[in-house]
Amino acid sequence: MNNFFDKMNRLFQEQEVLLTRKNVPLPSTNGIYRRYQYPVLTAEHTPLFWRYDFNKETNPYLMERIGMNATLNSGAIKWENKYLLMVRVEGANRKSFFAIAESPNGIDNFRFWDYPVSFAETDDPETNVYDMRLTAHEDGWIYGIFCAERKDPAANKGDLSSATATAGIVRTKDLKNWERLPDLQSSSQQRNVVLHPEFVKGKYALYTRPQDNFIEAGNGGGIGWSLIEDMTQAVVTEEKIINSRYYHTIKEVKNGEGPQPLKTPEGWLHLAHGVRMCAAGLRYVLYLYMTDLQDPSRLIAEPAGYFMAPQGEERVGDVSNVLFSNGWIADNDSTVYIYYASSDTRMHVATSTLDRLVDYCLHSPAEKYTSSGSVETLYRQIAQNKEIIKEYRSSLYR
Repeated sequence: MNNFFDKMNRLFQEQEVLLTRKNVPLPSTNGIYRRYQYPVLTAEHTPLFWRYDFNKETNPYLMERIGMNATLNSGAIKWENKYLLMVRVEGANRKSFFAIAESPNGIDNFRFWDYPVSFAETDDPETNVYDMRLTAHEDGWIYGIFCAERKDPAANKGDLSSATATAGIVRTKDLKNWERLPDLQSSSQQRNVVLHPEFVKGKYALYTRPQDNFIEAGNGGGIGWSLIEDMTQAVVTEEKIINSRYYHTIKEVKNGEGPQPLKTPEGWLHLAHGVRMCAAGLRYVLYLYMTDLQDPSRLIAEPAGYFMAPQGEERVGDVSNVLFSNGWIADNDSTVYIYYASSDTRMHVATSTLDRLVDYCLHSPAEKYTSSGSVETLYRQIAQNKEIIKEYRSSLYR
């Protein structure tokens, strides 16, 4: 008996070391953001009482009974002075569910709440759920929009992989009690749907991602925009593309909105992901763009290329060569906590400031879409810098 509980105590002690480990900022390599040494959440961060049966009679070998595979693609919100992540937790059985983890500082000491998030199913129950975006809307509700996956009813007999993607919707006022609303109605499949935090022309505004099927964007042109009359019966009636896909760019295969945009004096700041095909398969990176403050559907700035891409150990995991983000928090001091998953396996944080991110968007060169255009952009910067360096060196001898 004592040996069993000694082992149990050892498990808790070892996990406590992980949960209380201080995260260390890494030197910034580009002046835009700062990564941190350790992931903020991994499968090992999930509560031991989720994974183990601590009844000696039914689990005498103290084996893990319910395996957890990954923690990824988390929504984020600041709530009661705590930094909360709405985490997609994937079990060893491939089913995902949502759970909230909180931190006192946003960079380490994340702990999961005791119970996963629970909400009602619709009349057509989904098989899997994931990637929830959280938006504290000016109507007083916190909305969560996520992907609801179901088996494709039109799949051929024996095809057990084809699926459909629908935007599921929930809302809450305390992050504990969740009201399930009907799924978003749309003429196309929808993933990566995000609610704008303010009314636009008296209506709710959604960033959408129309696609032909569960995996491929197909004729879907990129990140869409749609005004919705009522979130309790959300229907896409008109949809326009506000951030397009382009050939031979970081988002030629597909792109999608990340978290809800952040409001700044210069415009709405957006974080999105772009996907391209390469020899190793699909490569997911993150990019930024901005839209007009008065008309959030009007693009005003977008730097060329990616903002963040997987590097080092981030490149390896269940689905390698992937960065994905659907959560960030802008603090009162203008610090921005960017929560991103690497390779569908673990959660990380990077920090920046609103001023830096806006400066990056407004003053970094835009995409020119050709190699010669890229060279022209480089020539302009090189020529300018050579003059600046020449003047600086001359000043040293005056």
